Amino acid sequence: MSVFDIFKIGVGPSSSHTLGPWRAAMRFIGELEATGKLASVQQLSILLYGSLAKTGHGHGTDIAIQLGLSGEDPVTCDVNDIDAKVEKIRRDKQLHLHGQFTIGFDPLTDIQFLYDESLPFHPNALTFLVTLQDGEQLASTWYSIGGGFVVKEGEIAGGGKNNVDLPFPVDTARQLLQWCIKTGYSISELVMENETAWRSEADTKAGVLRIWEVMRDCIYRGCHTTGELPGGLKVGRRAAALNLKLLKGRTYTDYNSWVEAIRAGGEHFSYTLDWVSCFALAVNEENASFGRVVTAPTNGAAGVIPAVLQYFITFCDGLHTEKIIQFVLTASEVGSIFKKRATISAAMGGCQAEIGVSSAMAAAALTECMGGSQRQVLMAAEIAMEHHLGLTCDPIGGLVQVPCIERNTMGAIKAITASQLALQSNPELAKVSLDAVVKTMWETAQDMNSKYKETSDGGLAVNIPISLPEC
Repeated sequence: MSVFDIFKIGVGPSSSHTLGPWRAAMRFIGELEATGKLASVQQLSILLYGSLAKTGHGHGTDIAIQLGLSGEDPVTCDVNDIDAKVEKIRRDKQLHLHGQFTIGFDPLTDIQFLYDESLPFHPNALTFLVTLQDGEQLASTWYSIGGGFVVKEGEIAGGGKNNVDLPFPVDTARQLLQWCIKTGYSISELVMENETAWRSEADTKAGVLRIWEVMRDCIYRGCHTTGELPGGLKVGRRAAALNLKLLKGRTYTDYNSWVEAIRAGGEHFSYTLDWVSCFALAVNEENASFGRVVTAPTNGAAGVIPAVLQYFITFCDGLHTEKIIQFVLTASEVGSIFKKRATISAAMGGCQAEIGVSSAMAAAALTECMGGSQRQVLMAAEIAMEHHLGLTCDPIGGLVQVPCIERNTMGAIKAITASQLALQSNPELAKVSLDAVVKTMWETAQDMNSKYKETSDGGLAVNIPISLPEC
């Protein structure tokens, strides 16, 4: 599993409910085109099951599918044009498949939310139903399994083009540590060696820095954008006001001078804490507004890792290319272990699988960049996840806003605390290993009631009276 499987550039608000269905639609259209059937499509409808149905409106699942079918790419599309493009489809009742072939399509009737139906493989399921001009009918079912990963019915999750022979294969934290001890590599160095199975080191570094650029721009944009988040909850953006308050009139012209202006305010505890919260709020407010974010490892948890990395850059003098690469590579390896041994899908494991995993990734990355040993890095990841175990996913109105945005601030703060604890501890004396906490997280996920797994059927989602006309 590559660093670019864990970190993906895309569009908010959800990796599993927005980015995943978007990618499924793109792949489905690609298959029709490859078999010469795209031009023959006469009618198309989509069925959404389980969690995709129950919280799909709030997460923009229907919007993502329409854009994917239209040939838009979540990595490169103009996020400012999304509303206009979706409104045009609704108004004209027409869909331009892959931007080439026009069919009649009414989103209100041709996208069906089957709230009471679920498929056994995964709660996030969707089926494309197609009628061709000669009367042939096709059905294709896909699963959005978390973090923007999609699997077609009958495929093996994780199979395909990424099956390569890695010099240092890793499935568990124990294996990772054994390789590090044997080679003397840090975790990030080991990851870089594995990445050479896919591409050159130069290409990997360029790709990682592109990931950071998107994170950086998202933080900066979120800290300078005001207004109300879409969806009907009437949640106001807070990052821009907090940014203004904390700077106390200090001026700047771009990102670099902004960082200097922040540093000029000092390093006392409450000031630093406020900035970490501000960074996380900024990213997740952008995410909730269909902005461009990095899945880290999911969209709902997209603010934790950028906030901790920005903290490291701002308050620990970490604005160095090699340190940023080191941070991202280390984080990706911890994320891949959770992906392989448990889940990063809230629909499968609750919010512990999103905020918990992202906090563990950030804690590990910060610890390595602060000079921690390999054992301390894994200890930091374990501490961070240990204190997220059992965290439920209960988004009010099916929107990635309340409590999701604030949970990113909590995950970032816990990651920094976990890192500091690990750096001041002897890992040889730890009672809990990272593998043990991964196993526990997965067992907890399996035992968790489904109403706490991104269905909006439990928790805050049913205890906060609201009216959501847009949903």
